[in-house]
Order: sequence, then structure tokens, then C-alpha cells
Amino acid sequence: MEDKYNQLHLERYSKQLANLLCDRHFASYDTLNGPQLIGFTPIKQVNLFVIKELLLKWHHEMANLRSPYFDYENEEVKEALLHFMNVLSRRILMKRHAFEALLQKAIYDTFLLVLDPVTTFEEKFLRIQEEITLPKLQENLKYIDVDKPLFAGFIDTLSPASRDREYILSRFSLYVNANQNRRSSLSELAARFNSLLPVSEQDILGTSPAPEPPVAAKATPAAPREEKDVVAPIHQTQREASAPARPVYISSGGDADEDEDNAAGKRPTLNDNFRKAPAASLADAHSNRKIDSLKNSISINQRFSFINELFEGDNMTYYQAIQALDAMPSAAQAHQYVQQQLAGKYDWSRKQEHLQKLLRLIDRKFA
Repeated sequence: MEDKYNQLHLERYSKQLANLLCDRHFASYDTLNGPQLIGFTPIKQVNLFVIKELLLKWHHEMANLRSPYFDYENEEVKEALLHFMNVLSRRILMKRHAFEALLQKAIYDTFLLVLDPVTTFEEKFLRIQEEITLPKLQENLKYIDVDKPLFAGFIDTLSPASRDREYILSRFSLYVNANQNRRSSLSELAARFNSLLPVSEQDILGTSPAPEPPVAAKATPAAPREEKDVVAPIHQTQREASAPARPVYISSGGDADEDEDNAAGKRPTLNDNFRKAPAASLADAHSNRKIDSLKNSISINQRFSFINELFEGDNMTYYQAIQALDAMPSAAQAHQYVQQQLAGKYDWSRKQEHLQKLLRLIDRKFA
């Protein structure tokens, strides 16, 4: 289900290749537009994952539009927002500093799709959905190229009543184990990337030194900055997702509960969140062992997620906070620092899923 790989080697290669490809493009152009993005690399999956990240940014922008003064549930408003997004999707324009970080993550995620399809399914299909439906799951297939029959075949096994995240993720894990012969091999994927920047299966698995870049690498942004004018295409089945999302509350058992009764109830306080962290998902179950430091144990996907969701896109604040937490002498003091210095400042009562993941990492460090 999950192949062992060297995360640091994979991050380094993704950064080097993103830097090399950007050097080539931005030597001739000041910006990158939509048509250039669609065919930016000969590996279609990389291009699709960049577009997927742009779609996620659009959802963040829509969430910021919530207002107590206007009715965003009105059908005319939804129509206008849908038209607005489709217009913007034809006007994609990015400078290098915004695009390179997205490209680096897309390269990393393409390898992760082959190495760990369960984590990919959780992030690309389940994580951004406010409500899970078969049409929305099928809509996400358009962003998958590598091993698409594997993902499509699983979705075909689901019934319209399958809406629980943990249940679906557990079933997908079993499905992948039973269909190993339908997965692409790491060596096949590495051969495709090798034409862009030399890499081998051994490089990714960490059994040989990671390749050095052919040119001096420039500094790459640690995470994507907020792009107020960049979106990705939307289709009719995503129309509901383009409306402002309702807050998602975490029940005492750790599941996202969006029923009307709970949505109308009292929102859990930050103290409630700190009292009991939810159980880890299936994809995280293998990561409960002790870690030496937060900085070196947070994956590139988690890092981007924490920066965008918990620190409002502020790279420096994120790195300063992680450095401070790593220097704490105990878990109790680290929890106190999160609760008193960070949670209130960034209103993490609305970011419970990401907050609990950070707290679990803290507990593992001081285990």
C-alpha cells in the first residue's frame, strides 16, 4: 500500500527539478499563463496537480468572501460566482515566485501518488470536500492521470450512500492491497522524470545519493503565497463547493460532523480541542512513533497545509513557531505555547483538523 521512500531525497529532487524547469521558462517569459501551464511539463500528472492546487486556492478565496450582510446561498449569487470563476480560470497569470512552489509540490505529489496512493486519495479526493458525494469524487478524477483506472475503479464500487471519510479511506486501502497489479511501478515513473532531470528508483528510495542539480539552484519559496487573482477551472458538479462553506466541527470522537443539529449547536472551545485529540486517520496510523524534531518530521504536504491553514500563508511565522516548539522542554509547555500564543491569534477554533495534527506531532516529539 505504501512504499518506503526517502522523504528528504524526494523533497530535494522536487525542488531541484522545479528550479530547473522555472529557469528554462522564465528566462524567456516574465509570467506563466493558463495555456502554458497545461503543457508546462511532458508529464501530464504534474501539470494537473498544479491546477488542482489552484482550485484549492479558489476554495480558500471563496471561504474568505463569507459576510453577515449578504446571502451567498442565493441561486443568483451562486450563478454569478460560478461565472466569475470560469472567467478567472481563463485568465491565469503567475510570476515565478508563486508558481515555483506549486510546481515543487506537484512534482512531489506525483511521486507520492505511486508511492502512497492512500495518502494521495485522502488529500486529493476527500480533504477539501465539505460534503462527499459520488459526483464530486468522480469530478476529482479529471486531475488524475497516473493510475487513473485504479482510482476510477474504486469509486465505481461506492454507493451514493457512502459519505463517511474514514469508511471510504479504509475501503480504498483494502482496494489498493487487492489490486497491486494495477499500480504503476516507481521505476516506470522515475524513467519519465529522468529525461527532465536524472533520477532513479534508488535515488527516491534513498539507497544512493540524491542527484546534484546541473545548474546552481536559486532560492525556492518554502510555501505558496496567497494569489488573489489565480484560480482553476470549475465545473457544474463543483458548483456547491464554490459557495461559502459552513464551519466543520469536530465531535469528541474526532469525526467531522456536519449534521444540522451539531452545526446549530455550540462550537467547541479551544480548551475542548486541547482536552482530547481525535484518533488518527488510517493514512496517519503508521506515524505514531516518537520523532526527534518537528522541523525534520513534518512532510512537505503537511508543511504547505500548516502554512496555508494555520498561519494564513505566512512562511516566516510558521518556521518561527516550529523552531520555538522544538525548543520547548516538555509537551505541556508546547501545548501551552500553542494555546496561548498561536491558537487565539489565528482563530484555530475553525481549523480543528489541522490543529489536532500539529498537536499529535508535538505529543510524538515528547513521547
